[in-house]
Amino acid sequence: MAHNPLMRAEQDIVEPLLAQIRAKRALDVGTGSGRYQPLLEATGASVHGVDFSLAMLARGHGARRVCGDACRLPFRRAMFDLINASLMVGDIADLGELTREMARALCTGGHLVYSDFHPSWAQRGWSRTFRSADGELHSVSFNAHAIDDHLTALEQAGLRVRTIREPRLGSQWDGSEPGIKAFRRRWGNPQVVVVFHAVKEP
Repeated sequence: MAHNPLMRAEQDIVEPLLAQIRAKRALDVGTGSGRYQPLLEATGASVHGVDFSLAMLARGHGARRVCGDACRLPFRRAMFDLINASLMVGDIADLGELTREMARALCTGGHLVYSDFHPSWAQRGWSRTFRSADGELHSVSFNAHAIDDHLTALEQAGLRVRTIREPRLGSQWDGSEPGIKAFRRRWGNPQVVVVFHAVKEP
């Protein structure tokens, strides 16, 4: 499930996009615990998930889940008509390598939907952090990518961009969410995520 405001802002954009595509064969890259697999299955798709972390795969659900590298997908060429990758692109240094590999696994006319941390993170010096069960704060590094970097990588991979969305922690928050008021007082209401929807051209 989307367990924090950032993930919910991202899912509010991505979930309707996936529902509109109505894929038959879908791949969830960086599937983690499988948050998007039930959403993809609900559209009628046969879904595979891939993640580099065995620990995350062990926590998740779904029958077709394998351990693998997003830049060397363990699937044949043109196997999928939809690939989703949620908030994992920041783990990849070379966007070109990633987009070429996802384009390889897409059939002609297939759809790629992926999200990344917005460039505003790097501009403001934000970091990815989480607290473990014992309360200890941990920081997770990520690769910051500019919008132009994404567009260049997608174009060079033969993927035509249909939609770019840049959600904020917006009006859906009534102020009751812990930390949202403090966030807005300090930062205003900047974009926090960027979502791309692209199609593999003939």
